[in-house]
Amino acid sequence: MSTALNGIRVIDMTHNQAGPACGQILGFLGADVIKLEEPTGGDVARRNMADDKGDSLFFLLLNANKRSLTLNLKADEGKTLFKRLMEEADVLIENFAPGALDRLGLGYEVLRDVNPGLIYATIKGFGTYGPHADYKSFEPIAQAMGGAMSVTGEPDGPPTYLWPSIGDSGTGMHLVIGILAALQQRHGTGRGQHVEVSMQDAVVNLCRVSLRDHQRLGHAMPRTGNQLGRNVPGTIYPCHPGGPNDYVFIFAQPQMWLAFLEVLGLPALAEDGRFATLEARWENRVALDAIISEWTALRDKQGVMAAMGAAGVPCGAVQDTGEVLDDPHLKAREMIVDLDYGQRGTYQTVGCPIKLSASPAEITRPPELGEHTDDVLRDILQIDAGEVARLRRENVI
Repeated sequence: MSTALNGIRVIDMTHNQAGPACGQILGFLGADVIKLEEPTGGDVARRNMADDKGDSLFFLLLNANKRSLTLNLKADEGKTLFKRLMEEADVLIENFAPGALDRLGLGYEVLRDVNPGLIYATIKGFGTYGPHADYKSFEPIAQAMGGAMSVTGEPDGPPTYLWPSIGDSGTGMHLVIGILAALQQRHGTGRGQHVEVSMQDAVVNLCRVSLRDHQRLGHAMPRTGNQLGRNVPGTIYPCHPGGPNDYVFIFAQPQMWLAFLEVLGLPALAEDGRFATLEARWENRVALDAIISEWTALRDKQGVMAAMGAAGVPCGAVQDTGEVLDDPHLKAREMIVDLDYGQRGTYQTVGCPIKLSASPAEITRPPELGEHTDDVLRDILQIDAGEVARLRRENVI
């Protein structure tokens, strides 16, 4: 079966999370993603919290569906091979520190001349222009500067860091969109372009609703904990047996109010003046939340979710990480999949969230460091085995 990005060659020279997340999605969609790494250690993520089973689970999580080529870009011959590879590439992805590739003589202006059709995709903390362009960034920096931390946490608590990687993986997903748009435009123009996503920009885009509310209300958005707007029920409620994640989030919109009360077995509350309107429920939310909590606390969270779901009331069990990995729904959708990787053996990882009916993603294991170097040099650059051996002896690859 043909894949959506069949025939597209991507050179992924990124590290850690944001860039590799982008390259992995392109690989899931069928592109030939070649992960370019330096020969002596490769992507630093290979060693991030690594154990005696080899490459870390962090690396494996972000680098499925790729091949690995090692190349020393500090060697003149390595730069020459890199430029030859760019002649055969459709996309280059990089997330080095500001100016790093320019200092190597491999910036966009240089590679654009090597291959006018190249899509040169860049991730930076603050982008390549603007007052903060020279600043480095990591996930929490992007969250802080993009507004996410200021609206996260309890009302009387400090700004709070989000564990979901909206600055890293969120940026990678935005870059995928930019790359696909640039590839589409190239069909008409024949020319590539520079695609850029900054981590701060990506977080700002994901925080757009809070920015709208600032404009609507005229002041900085406060932290509201788990309360979603002025809707009740619209927060988390405790469940049996009372463990740290034994909660559900219930959000019953006004048109669902009667169905919600039927699930609780309390239809008479529809006649209670304290709860007759959306505004009344908000004004009396302490009392109403107590009634709801009394009901949920007697039931397990999956049972509450099933009862609410059957009645058409949005409700989600608060699943811990182990429950997510074991979730039968996610497994049925191939969002949690098993792969085999060398001495680590079988491990669980996250599959492709994009479902294409004509070209479903096939998830393949990540590459060992340099595993495909010989294949890439032979098949793409037409370098014979003897020359490959020489390049390896001279530490070019």
